[in-house]
Amino acid sequence: MSDKVDKSMETGSETDNLKPWSQPGQKPQQTSDDPGQGADQGAQKDGGGRSAKSKHLETIGVVPDDGGLRLDRWFKRHFPDVTHGRLRKMLRTGQIRVDGKRVQANLRLSVGSQIRVPKIAREPLEQRPSLRPPPGLSKADRTFIENMILFEDDDVFVLNKPFGLAVQGGTKTTRHLDGILAGMADRFGGERPRLVHRLDRDTTGVLLVAKSRFIAAKLGKTFQTRSAAKTYWALVTGVPRPHQGKVEAALVKATTPDGDRVRKSRPGEQKLAQHATTHYSVIDRVGNKAAWVSLKPVTGRQHQLRAHMQIIECPIVGDNKYGGDEMMPDVDMEVKLHLHARRLVLPHPRDQSEKVDVTAPLPEHMLRTWDLLGLDPNKFDADEG
Repeated sequence: MSDKVDKSMETGSETDNLKPWSQPGQKPQQTSDDPGQGADQGAQKDGGGRSAKSKHLETIGVVPDDGGLRLDRWFKRHFPDVTHGRLRKMLRTGQIRVDGKRVQANLRLSVGSQIRVPKIAREPLEQRPSLRPPPGLSKADRTFIENMILFEDDDVFVLNKPFGLAVQGGTKTTRHLDGILAGMADRFGGERPRLVHRLDRDTTGVLLVAKSRFIAAKLGKTFQTRSAAKTYWALVTGVPRPHQGKVEAALVKATTPDGDRVRKSRPGEQKLAQHATTHYSVIDRVGNKAAWVSLKPVTGRQHQLRAHMQIIECPIVGDNKYGGDEMMPDVDMEVKLHLHARRLVLPHPRDQSEKVDVTAPLPEHMLRTWDLLGLDPNKFDADEG
């Protein structure tokens, strides 16, 4: 596994000059077919054991990150200047072959397969770079993302998501994290970064992003098997009793005029209900009017933590969907959701013996609340929280 990059280090220098087929730390093996010996008989070798260069053809091996891709999608990723019509013509005339055979554009590629490509497919790349951001992505957007990065290596990066930023688009949502990241493929190795999990618009903190489809698929399995440990910090109204416990309450979706919410399932709703479990622990409290709690979800349902805290009659402060905005502990507090994804620990997708372990500092509005209520955000480190 590659070295981890600290936030203070320069980023992007190793990927800015990647060729269009490259993935960080992994380059498809290339050979060249010699037309004089038959295009499908392999490349001649020079005296140094390297593939001899051909004037007309090259062969590119399919790397693990591209396994399972359709051939046309592979070309779109690695040869973005080749139009679909031009690709179909080259396939129809046999200029492009996979493992020596004529194929269709919808062929699913296998790792290790050899794709023969005419070198004319690269000619437009000499005139303009393929790894370019789409129109409309501003320098401010790029700086915005760079300032959010808590951790980065060749396969993943972790953001400290701010309050009020939607993770994905939706009705009346035009600015969102997924859209901004889509315009930064050149910064993260040439492939569109992929979100691995979600946070609500007003939830802050740790958000994991994969740099490739291959890594995203591996991380998806990690979350599905519950091998990722997530810790959230929240301020709730009242004090949970007992101070440490578990909430097990199945949830059902309930659409309201104010938007989607979830609630505790009722008898007869077993087919609609989703099992949900959350462990909680009181870290500190302000008398009986508020408590700083650590929340560790076992499952990952929509609004799970917010609904579970409401169910035990300790809604999260500032939560306007689940009653946390109705009984503020102090009149001077900001009416913002006080829920923060504090820490994420999981096996590294490239090397299971290594860990990705990232902690995010509290956002400004929660720090102001901690100061107002006399809570010390540095009293407990991430391991205790």
